[in-house]
Amino acid sequence: MTAPLDPEPKADAGAAPPAGSRPGPTSTTPTDRELAQLADDAAPWVRLAMVEDVLNLARANSLWPLTFGLACCAIEMMAAGASRYDLDRFGVGLFRPSPRQADLMILAGTISRKMAPVIRTLWDQMPGPKWAIAMGGCTISGGPFKYPGEYAISEGAEKFMPIDVHVPGCPPRPEALIAGILKLQEKIKGHGLERAG
Repeated sequence: MTAPLDPEPKADAGAAPPAGSRPGPTSTTPTDRELAQLADDAAPWVRLAMVEDVLNLARANSLWPLTFGLACCAIEMMAAGASRYDLDRFGVGLFRPSPRQADLMILAGTISRKMAPVIRTLWDQMPGPKWAIAMGGCTISGGPFKYPGEYAISEGAEKFMPIDVHVPGCPPRPEALIAGILKLQEKIKGHGLERAG
């Protein structure tokens, strides 16, 4: 029969812990400086994406524009959505009939002062996050209708709602609208500037 093992001797409360023993739970908590150093050391090998970045990537590649045209620029917008230019390649081709289903408003054409409150109402009905593209000279600044004493045409959509991307031209070609949409997608993904309004 073997002899029972002797229990370990109990240390005094005031004595230092023996060499090689594990420290208590309070001393294993890393400091902020140690965590920052660990993150810097791991950065070349570990890429952590925030959930917002993933959501913004999905939002940028699945824009649903509002079916909405004001004047001649709307013809170019329709051409951009047709088979020759095909906005579906960029995830933007699903034009929605209701502002409650859309997250992109493409203002395409001349905005009369009577139409401005209606556009603002449609904008307010769209769920967030939402974006707006001003297409054409009339939408951006009033275009050829801007002159002293002018009373019927709004001199730019930014007077009554925020605009994310401007697409100049009279009217801009479908390629220009596609370039504006690509610029908006970059902005949504977080590579551009924040909205100014």
